[in-house]
Amino acid sequence: MASAMLLLGWGAPLHLRAGPGGDAPPSQWTAMIAGPQTEPILAGYSGPGHAIEVDFTPLGAHRCLGLPLHHLAGAKVHPDPVMGTGWTARVTERLAAAQDWAGRWAIVDDILIRRLAGRPSPPPLMAEAWNLLHARGGRMTLRELTETTGRGSRRIQTLFREHIGFPPQTLSRILRFQRALTVPADRYGSLAELATATGYYDQAHMSRDFRALSGYTPKHLCSIAAQEKAMETSDHHMTFSDFFAHC
Repeated sequence: MASAMLLLGWGAPLHLRAGPGGDAPPSQWTAMIAGPQTEPILAGYSGPGHAIEVDFTPLGAHRCLGLPLHHLAGAKVHPDPVMGTGWTARVTERLAAAQDWAGRWAIVDDILIRRLAGRPSPPPLMAEAWNLLHARGGRMTLRELTETTGRGSRRIQTLFREHIGFPPQTLSRILRFQRALTVPADRYGSLAELATATGYYDQAHMSRDFRALSGYTPKHLCSIAAQEKAMETSDHHMTFSDFFAHC
């Protein structure tokens, strides 16, 4: 994922393990900050639990958390070292005591707004580079990025390490994968066409990236998606996960 995530929970902990195929025992988290990831992770609960999850854009995470994102790239940490000693317990106690979910989200909104107050926005060059890559679904090389922004590759790489956690090439790979997951299924006639349209060299390239980032190839995901019934609403648009059910 290209985002960073804050988890605040109470009750049964969230179980995380590398997957699929990972044989390490799962770790358990009631609260967590997870930075941008490039490896698949399986998550689930073994009992009743409640949690609020906040997904940040990388630039939002850098501004709110107040530290260089390369410290969180590929990592999962308890919130206290980042947010302050005792912060997690104080916040989760308030969340657990709230009467409803609207009240809990209001608490989170207030906390995050207060953290953002007075903190500088990202440099204009960083915001421009992120917006370009995000808008194009990762379909942009480092050379194209430097030519478009008029800045050198070293400057771009330094900013990405600070504000994103990954170099532009890695971020492009993640965004391309995420874009492929959301393409309407009926837009292209085959996986090969979809691969080309979303910026992969060919279907084999797409399969390699899918295996690396999700643990599954498109063929594997096809069998998973086939077991799930597509949403049957008038305004529902089938996405790539639905597409697999028909490939």
